[in-house]
Amino acid sequence: MPDAENQKLELKALHERHTGLTPSLGGVFYEAASVCLSRHHESPVEFEVHRNNETTKRVAEFEKPNETTLNAHANEIDATEAGAYCVCLAAVEVEENLIAVKRAETLTGADWYVAPAGATVEDLEDWFRLEVSGSDSGNRSTIKTRLLEKVNQTRKGASNLPAIASVVGFKEKQVAIQRVQENS
Repeated sequence: MPDAENQKLELKALHERHTGLTPSLGGVFYEAASVCLSRHHESPVEFEVHRNNETTKRVAEFEKPNETTLNAHANEIDATEAGAYCVCLAAVEVEENLIAVKRAETLTGADWYVAPAGATVEDLEDWFRLEVSGSDSGNRSTIKTRLLEKVNQTRKGASNLPAIASVVGFKEKQVAIQRVQENS
């Protein structure tokens, strides 16, 4: 596995880089990602990140969850959603140089607003909507299908901001990221 720092997906302490996250929320996302990853793998894991018809490999490290953490994240659906936020935000950070700045409102077709580091509320023209999804045990076909669904969801959202769709497959160790074109 590559060990260069620029190859890492930094899952821990997202709040230190993503201004739209609190330490508590970032911690919950990290715990959930650790639970989802530990179901199938040991740390570190190497993710394939698919973006713009290119694939990069990124290493992610996680702590093996203890019994309390496993019990707190025993709902597979909720854990997969929260864990996907963690991995997708880390992937968009390293691949797109974007950070979470705010949770998206209902009906926007997305989960988060992301922007370049240092962007302010007044810099809306630099923001993107980010739709996130996760699959705990799905295969590559599941991930590809889910990405297409998320692309369509962003197109239907009540927002004129550009969008990015992202899906993490925990078992497959894969992240798919796609910028959404309005008419493609």
